[in-house]
Amino acid sequence: MAKSSFIQEFKDFAMRGNVVDMAVGVIIGGAFGKIVTSVVNDIIMPPIAMLMGNVNFADLAVTLKEAQPEVVNEAGEVIQKATEAITLNYGAFIQTCIDFLIVAFCIFLLIKAMNKLKKEEAPAPEPAAEPEPTKEEVLLTEIRDLLAKK
Repeated sequence: MAKSSFIQEFKDFAMRGNVVDMAVGVIIGGAFGKIVTSVVNDIIMPPIAMLMGNVNFADLAVTLKEAQPEVVNEAGEVIQKATEAITLNYGAFIQTCIDFLIVAFCIFLLIKAMNKLKKEEAPAPEPAAEPEPTKEEVLLTEIRDLLAKK
């Protein structure tokens, strides 16, 4: 019985509107991220590369350790396996930072527009009307006024 209540609880959680909205947002965000990456890699970085002397920005790196070729003895046995170079790829990091800045700026603009729409949609609350006096209050007021005349 505990298993079915767990499944029901999960189903209730998953079908809530805000969870579905979040899932849609993540999917659209992933697609938007790909678009931004393409804009950065294919539109923004080529002119920057041209200004830097036709350097592929993504290939900019500092080599920390050179690649080592495979060492083989006369019998053909491998003494030392080949190793790849160890590099610090700062060009790719800078491209990723530019991607992030563009996405962050777009999200900022989107939230700013949403906040502006929320302010425009919400009309100013009207001042609360004075509540009508109860029958007892009306009656007591009349009695008071009659007693004041005497």
